[in-house]
Amino acid sequence: MSASDFRALQYAFAAHLRDPEHNAPPAGLEDRRLAIYRELFYNNVQGLIAGNFPVIRRIVPDAAWHALVREFYAHHECHTPLFPEIGREFVKFLEAREADATRPFLSELAHYEWVELALSIDEASIEEVLHDPDGDVVAGVPVISPLAWPLVYRWPVHRIREDLQPVEAPAQPTCLVVVRNRRDDVAFMEVSPLTIHLLETVKENPGRTGLDCVATLAERFDASQRAAAIEAGSTMLRQLRDRDVLLGTA
Repeated sequence: MSASDFRALQYAFAAHLRDPEHNAPPAGLEDRRLAIYRELFYNNVQGLIAGNFPVIRRIVPDAAWHALVREFYAHHECHTPLFPEIGREFVKFLEAREADATRPFLSELAHYEWVELALSIDEASIEEVLHDPDGDVVAGVPVISPLAWPLVYRWPVHRIREDLQPVEAPAQPTCLVVVRNRRDDVAFMEVSPLTIHLLETVKENPGRTGLDCVATLAERFDASQRAAAIEAGSTMLRQLRDRDVLLGTA
């Protein structure tokens, strides 16, 4: 058998395993043996995805779940063979797919579930960031952890469960911060949109003090409310430092 013939055989075999209903197996292979491969490959992928997305697995009925996974398995073109990256590929698949009228929140929920795994294996290191952990994040220049991710969703992804599956997005977005702290624990915080803006302001102004960043946001408020807004923003900076979202100061 030539190299090109062998390659064609491999492609035909792989196409059959991915989508046996629409791709005939290579000639001469016993179906009983092929069935073992079909089941083994699919179950490996299905089990991995179910483990990465436990909430989705619980809320989607069995038939719909397997149809969804088989669609991913058959048609999504993954760009990595690494098992830890399959979850990210499943998120990309759902984002590119037309929204499900029954569960329009599905792609955002998948992203929310994927984030915990992604952050747990992120290779960024707090130790490699120059900072003073005892610095005053209000008076000094705050340093954001590379392992802190601000997230904004249209859907209340952290509340979705079997008996809470909205079909219309609420008026207000869901704002979260997920962080891997110094103990390597991954934690989620529900925050206000202003906290997200505060973190964005700190990130975009690396030379400014925390107080300067808070004062910038306080300008959005009426003059009579600015003092209270600055106090609240300063308190939030300290709380973010306590949760390792802010590591300290530059």
